[in-house]
Amino acid sequence: MPATLNYEWAVTTPEEVGMDAVRLSELDKFLEQWPKHKIHAVIVARRGKLVLERYFSGVDVRWLQSTPVHFWPSELHDIRSISKSVTSLLIGIARGEGKFPPLGSSVIDFFPEYADLRTTKNARITFQHLLTMAHGLQWDERKPWEDPANDERQMIEAKDPYRYVMERPMALPPGMLFNYCGGATSVLGAVLAKAVDGKIDAYAGEKLFGPLAIKDFEWLGCTGSTEVAAFGGLRLKPRDLAKLGQLMVDDGRWNGKQVLPSGWVAESTRPRINTFIKTEGYGTLSYGYQWWLGRTLQSRHDLPLIAGFGNGGQRLFVVPELDLVAAINAAHYGSPLMALIPAAILNRFVMPAVND
Repeated sequence: MPATLNYEWAVTTPEEVGMDAVRLSELDKFLEQWPKHKIHAVIVARRGKLVLERYFSGVDVRWLQSTPVHFWPSELHDIRSISKSVTSLLIGIARGEGKFPPLGSSVIDFFPEYADLRTTKNARITFQHLLTMAHGLQWDERKPWEDPANDERQMIEAKDPYRYVMERPMALPPGMLFNYCGGATSVLGAVLAKAVDGKIDAYAGEKLFGPLAIKDFEWLGCTGSTEVAAFGGLRLKPRDLAKLGQLMVDDGRWNGKQVLPSGWVAESTRPRINTFIKTEGYGTLSYGYQWWLGRTLQSRHDLPLIAGFGNGGQRLFVVPELDLVAAINAAHYGSPLMALIPAAILNRFVMPAVND
């Protein structure tokens, strides 16, 4: 049973929230027979209470710096591209305050400083296109990090990362095709910072993390500039990552307080575009506003799954119909195991443990 800590989650036994403790405990045996599982933390919560918490030793990769660490509730961990999903939460808050531009308005027109980049084609890119990764820009971050043609690396190292994104040529009309792009989230972060007249990490600390009693976090920046890396720089404690999942279950509420505008969870997790990415663990994925959307099975019932994915095996799984949240941290950076092992944890141990 997870430890009770100040300002933290309520904790309980699996049985009290309709889960099988024996089935959950089989996770330990699964990982023990796989010495190089590289799993750092597994957190499971149901009905707003923690029921499982596991930590392991491993290598913490903070950007490109590696440090051996024994992970624990007090240790921050990279969540990588789950930062994109957090950026979406912040946009929801800013929209609720009337600060973020209309989602159907032109992105380039929000940046008078980039007026020289405006064309009739890129003027059609809206904020909704950026949120759904259907921007139409020519962008490739699938190349190895060492390859100078990797667009994400070029953006991170650029003196003006937003100009780098906005000057990419158009490959397709906006809205036609999903193309995963850290640059899209970076521009959204820049718009958010302008809209709230400050940096997004400070805004997150006040409007999102503060109400969730998240007192310790780090949001790293790009290496070529002082800009916060909205697409992948956030570091959180595993328990705090799970709190974000609980927000998604409870329509943006935490301990009875409305943190996100009511309805933003439903709006941002509505399937907006087909990614054509087929996975073994979650079916063919669609995409909402910076959230991955798939399916998972429980007692042969097909259930919607909301997920945040990050390089290395960072995962935030939310199954709203079961009031179930699972957060996983790992270190399989650039490896297919980053998808396979977290999927196995969810589908072989967490989901089968639900018995009501």
